[in-house]
Amino acid sequence: MGKIDELVEALGQNMQSVKPAPHPFMLGILLVLVAFLYLVLLLLFSGFRPDILEKLHSNWFLVEITLLIGLLVFTSISASTLSFPDLYQMRWAAVTPVWIFGLLASFLLAAWTLDSPPAPLPKHSFQCTLDIGLLSLLPGVWIFYLLRKFASTHFRLTGSIAVLYAFSTGAIWLRLYEKNDSILHVIEWHYLPMIGFGIAGLWLGKKLLRW
Repeated sequence: MGKIDELVEALGQNMQSVKPAPHPFMLGILLVLVAFLYLVLLLLFSGFRPDILEKLHSNWFLVEITLLIGLLVFTSISASTLSFPDLYQMRWAAVTPVWIFGLLASFLLAAWTLDSPPAPLPKHSFQCTLDIGLLSLLPGVWIFYLLRKFASTHFRLTGSIAVLYAFSTGAIWLRLYEKNDSILHVIEWHYLPMIGFGIAGLWLGKKLLRW
């Protein structure tokens, strides 16, 4: 009996206090703040599109930017919620990006239908996807580094949402920087690749977030 008491005492002396995990909303706010700080730094370096003041009076443009920001915010909350094994008893928060993405897709479809006569296509094409991808790398590395500290049991979905968080950050920057009014180009080279990146995130989540 004495040896058991000694073992318990020795184990108790070696125990280290564990810092409680933050609430998913607090973690989500951190992700949003980091993304917006990154966007501010990017725009300070690159500048805004030359017709930004005119575009700020366009309801279509404002709705698109609002939905993109909404996607960024809700992927932050969703990724934070998914990082907990029990989803912090907030399953609804984990699926909110689906609704925002659905609204964005509906908006783009309406904008494409009403774009008559269509705005001229820019001379470039895949360069936009490449720019978004490159500028999404830093927030992507950041969110995966942060989420690895938690114990997600939904690592594939968490990885997909994390990639959408990073990609939406780059997409916001490009819409604020690039002078381009072709909704067809935006759909083809800004938003459709988002689906492909989200699918790739399923694989990244398995590789990087599985424990």
